[in-house]
Amino acid sequence: MRVSVFGLGYVGCVSAACLASMGHEVIGVDVNQVKVDLVNDGKAPVVEEGIGELVAEVVRSGALRATGDVREAIVGRDVSLICVGTPSEPNGSLCTTYLERVTEEIGAALAERGGRHTVVFRSTMLPGTCLNLLVPILEKYVGGTAGVDVGVAVNPEFLREGTSVRDFFDPPKTVIGELDPASGDVVEELYDGLPGEVFRVPVPTAEAIKYADNAFHGLKIGFANELGAVCRALGVDSHQVIDVFLADRKLNISPAYLRPGFA
Repeated sequence: MRVSVFGLGYVGCVSAACLASMGHEVIGVDVNQVKVDLVNDGKAPVVEEGIGELVAEVVRSGALRATGDVREAIVGRDVSLICVGTPSEPNGSLCTTYLERVTEEIGAALAERGGRHTVVFRSTMLPGTCLNLLVPILEKYVGGTAGVDVGVAVNPEFLREGTSVRDFFDPPKTVIGELDPASGDVVEELYDGLPGEVFRVPVPTAEAIKYADNAFHGLKIGFANELGAVCRALGVDSHQVIDVFLADRKLNISPAYLRPGFA
């Protein structure tokens, strides 16, 4: 497929390079000209295991290039992945400025070129952000209806910094929040051949799944550190305790107790 990736940070750079290595024709887009120049020189703009060699390989083969021009990135493309940042505001709320801006730019470019195109959001955002904020912006600039004139999907990523290339090719799951079946089909085709179960869900569900994963990972880290502190105070080997704790796959490392609702 012909893919454009907006945002060449960790998620965008890894996604672009990995998709290019799968045979897709990819163009990366970023407002930072330094990142654009690095990619076009066959160098990764992020430090990550294996990404330098992968970027060099796919740029050399012609499968990946970069630009700062949104219109150039949209012309002749089937799908766009939005991987821009959603940092926290000073009060802790979600900053959607970059998401809104890139949605406006993509919408304006699509209005000029016409034809069906699928916009896929990979950025982490609160449930409701896509349908209540971004879809209206996209429809305004495209001059059409999302799900009819332009495809929309949410495709959260589950990549860990340090092992993100490996995580891309061996994902725990692929989550597709689809506004319409055709949009979901495009995203599923994008990852065709990768292992792991594919879940096609409503858009807000996909947004919430990303938060569920992030929160649970933080919960596990907090639990392990707290248990370690207690064990150290009692003179107990915390690593041995955790090793035995993790050996229980029936209750401890399982879906047990993880069902919202009555006891």
